[in-house]
Amino acid sequence: MSDRNVEVSDRGGWLRARSRPHPALRPLLRSYDGYWETDVVPTRMRTLPTRTTVMIINLGPPLYLAVPDPGVPGRAYTSFVAGMHDGHGMYLSPGGQRGIQLDVTPLGAYTLLGLPMARLTNAAVELPDLLGRAAGTLVERLGDTPSWGARFDVLDEFLLRRLEVGPAPDPEVGRAWRMLDADPAVPVARIAADVGWSRRHLTDRFREQAGLPPKVMARVLRFQRAVGRLAGGAGFAEAAAACGYYDQAHLNREFRALSGCTPSELIGGQLEQQRTTSLAEPLG
Repeated sequence: MSDRNVEVSDRGGWLRARSRPHPALRPLLRSYDGYWETDVVPTRMRTLPTRTTVMIINLGPPLYLAVPDPGVPGRAYTSFVAGMHDGHGMYLSPGGQRGIQLDVTPLGAYTLLGLPMARLTNAAVELPDLLGRAAGTLVERLGDTPSWGARFDVLDEFLLRRLEVGPAPDPEVGRAWRMLDADPAVPVARIAADVGWSRRHLTDRFREQAGLPPKVMARVLRFQRAVGRLAGGAGFAEAAAACGYYDQAHLNREFRALSGCTPSELIGGQLEQQRTTSLAEPLG
C-alpha cells in the first residue's frame, strides 16, 4: 500500500484525489490530479488556451474533443495529450468520467514525450500513438490499481523513466520560457538578445520545443493571467491594466479571439460550471 500523501476532496458530483509527483518531476508538473465523476451527467464545455500541455489518462468512457485547428475534425479520444494551443475548442462527455490529469509545462512535455512539441500545436493525439505499447500498458496498470496513492506511485515510476531518456530543451529556450512566464510583456527582441540568438532562430527553436512561437506564447500567458484576475473578482479595466492590455477594448478583442466569447460570458460560464473539472478548467 502506498504511504504517499493524497488529498481527497468532493466538488459536488466530482471526487478529486491530488498528490505531488516525485521531487525530480516537480519542475515539470505541480501535481497528479485524479478525478471520478459520481453523477453521470452529459457535459459540453469550451476548452481554452493554457500555459500547459494537458495529458489525460482516461479510465472511463471516451471524450469527444474538437481541437482549436479548424482543419481537424473533432473525434472521440480515450487517453490523449492535448498540445499547446492558441484558440478555443470544445469537448463533450457522456458523463461518468474517471481518470488522471497531468498539466505539464511545455518544455517538460518536450522531455517526457520525447518529440518536438510543434507536432502537437493546436492538436490532440492518443497517448499510445505518441508513446507506443508502453502507454497502453500504463493505462491498464492504472485501471487495475486499487488506490489513488498506488496509481500515483505507478505514474512516478513511468515518468521518471521517461525523464531519464528524454531530450533536454536548449538552455536558451529554457531561459526564454522563464522570462516570458515571469513577464509576458517582455519583447521577443529583448529575449533574443538576452540568450544570444537571432530573433528568427529563437522563434524557430522555441516553437519546436515549446509548441508555440514566443510572441504567441506571450499572448496565451497574458490571457491566462487576465482570466485568473477576472475569476478572482477584478474589474475589466483593472485586469486589462494589470495584464498589459492597452485598454478594455483590447482585452475584449483578445478574449474573443482566444476564447470565442466576451470576458463576461467566459467568467460567467466558469462560475456556473465551477464544480466541473476538465480541460477547460485545468486541475493544476
